[in-house]
Amino acid sequence: MRAMLLVNPKATTTNRRTRDVLIRALGASMNLTVEETAYRGHAALLARKAHASGFDVVAVLGGDGTINETVNGLLNPVDGEAGEGRATDRPALLAIPGGSANVFARALGLPNDPVQAVGAVLEAVRDDRRRTVGLGQALWDDQSRYFTFCSGLGYDAEVIRAVEGMRGTGRKATPARYVNTALQHYLLTDKRHPAMTVEGPDVPAADGVFMAVVSNTSPWTYVGSRPVCPTPWASFETGLDMIGLQRLGLPAMLRLMPQIIGVRDTLPTGRHLVQLHDEKEFTLSAARPVAFQLDGDYLGEVERVTFRAIPAALQVLV
Repeated sequence: MRAMLLVNPKATTTNRRTRDVLIRALGASMNLTVEETAYRGHAALLARKAHASGFDVVAVLGGDGTINETVNGLLNPVDGEAGEGRATDRPALLAIPGGSANVFARALGLPNDPVQAVGAVLEAVRDDRRRTVGLGQALWDDQSRYFTFCSGLGYDAEVIRAVEGMRGTGRKATPARYVNTALQHYLLTDKRHPAMTVEGPDVPAADGVFMAVVSNTSPWTYVGSRPVCPTPWASFETGLDMIGLQRLGLPAMLRLMPQIIGVRDTLPTGRHLVQLHDEKEFTLSAARPVAFQLDGDYLGEVERVTFRAIPAALQVLV
């Protein structure tokens, strides 16, 4: 089995020694080519190279951002053009957690520790154990990008933007930093003038939305070891789910938080929640530019994004 391993040398939770051990373990089971990512977007280019060169597997040692780039490279073998064909027509993905949250890998059931995760994926390689998963796709401003677990508009994307700014100054994106930033940013967030509207071919229109989370699976994220599940019915085998918050005031948030933190299977309730499940397509539009993120990667401000479910898009060794 020919595999290309994409290594993010700046991954949050690994060091050089750990990476060398993991590479040796993978190389003992596969015909392994190792490539280090050097800049934003590099993983997508390397994944396209692996696809064009006929590799069987593209493995990723990194966080959710590196995985997202890799997936987009695999599904866009020619830059800017979506790939045609079945999941079996492109290399399978193998994910090894190396970031701060590792939501995609953990949603697949892998351990959060990279050494333990390598043990699990090597069993999958040995047994050729594969899972076909669906993806989400976001389309905006003549752009298109796939996502593996979530997208968001509004408050959560604003928090990600703030944390990315801190990372630019050399600080790590730890779970504690996300929580502290979220709390500090909440105090400054506009809680009186919602900007967004939800609409779609089979979706009842709803307006007055402050924040929207679009999910391709659950959990949405983690606080340490505790899952955060605002859309607990989302899965890789269904369409897209969404939760929209029409109130951001303290009473509404204090009601919502206990319903989604550490609770995996119960749908949150509240009169000011807009909820969608297993949808093929819908659009979020805003009266003013709002912050936008995909898989924890801040992409700027937008006024309109269409989301589509892409079923059975990718094979994963897990």
